[in-house]
Amino acid sequence: MAATKGSKEPRPCSIADTLALVGEKYSLLVLREVCLRNGRFDQLVRNIGAPRDVLATRLRRLVDAGILTKRAYSERPQRFEYRPTPAGLELEPVLMTLMAWGDRHLRTADDRPMVVEHSCGNELVPTVTCATCGDRIHHEDLIAHPQAPGWTVAGPTAA
Repeated sequence: MAATKGSKEPRPCSIADTLALVGEKYSLLVLREVCLRNGRFDQLVRNIGAPRDVLATRLRRLVDAGILTKRAYSERPQRFEYRPTPAGLELEPVLMTLMAWGDRHLRTADDRPMVVEHSCGNELVPTVTCATCGDRIHHEDLIAHPQAPGWTVAGPTAA
């Protein structure tokens, strides 16, 4: 359905769709922990600080969305651990970029809670590059081309 001027429908957006799934409180922290190989429920509760019921809801939603898998590691009592799926691992660079932004803008150089080392032996400094040309992404180099019918960069088109 095409948008019209004055429409109450928000812009169709993959960012909004993604945030609807992983933007809930604690969801990205769950992903952080499972990427750090801390996928057992008690580890997640301890390391994230989320209430148990809220954490259980987030885990269920992330499993249902195909971002995490759930595997039993104990039958008596029944206990599970969570691991990232390939789709979940695709979000790891987003986490690393968020961490780097927080280190630069919210902390001091000697106040960083974690440093991630790349397999090359150096500290990871994530960057976003164009997969085709390899250049780093800069705001001034980007041109948006809205694909949703009835939308321009500025908003909905007139009816």
